[in-house]
Amino acid sequence: MKLVRCLQHLLLPDWWLRRVFSAADQAAIGAAIAAGEQTHRGELRFVAEGSLPLSALWRDLSARERAVELFAALRVWDTAENSGILIYVQLVEQRVEILADRGIAARVAQAEWDAICREMEIRFGSGQWREGALQAVARAGELLAAQFPAGTSNPNELPDQPLLL
Repeated sequence: MKLVRCLQHLLLPDWWLRRVFSAADQAAIGAAIAAGEQTHRGELRFVAEGSLPLSALWRDLSARERAVELFAALRVWDTAENSGILIYVQLVEQRVEILADRGIAARVAQAEWDAICREMEIRFGSGQWREGALQAVARAGELLAAQFPAGTSNPNELPDQPLLL
């Protein structure tokens, strides 16, 4: 456990995340996810976390490792076609990770998801939180639509609204 990293996380006030992603931003992201899911059979989950919990800091989890934990805990892997996607934003470190379930991972290279992450990080670095999130949701939706186009049956298996931790 690195002391500087721990202090960065422990000193961030809880309200900061809701300042970065306001209620209006959350509604816009949720609406973009819902609209995108009309064009594909995938499921997209957007999760933003201000500071890591103490247990994650103690284990010195990276943003990717934390995203894997949340991917499992939120059951993003548990979709009918294994086409769930998690977009995870770690605010303190301004890191973004996208995890794809095995159904979509077999069709879209991780490099595609990583490129979306880096684009988001660039936007976030200049304070364009909403724009970065919306652009990522749109791009992920395009990739899902290309591989899992909407069919006659298209149930909504995961919540569309972003989750702020």
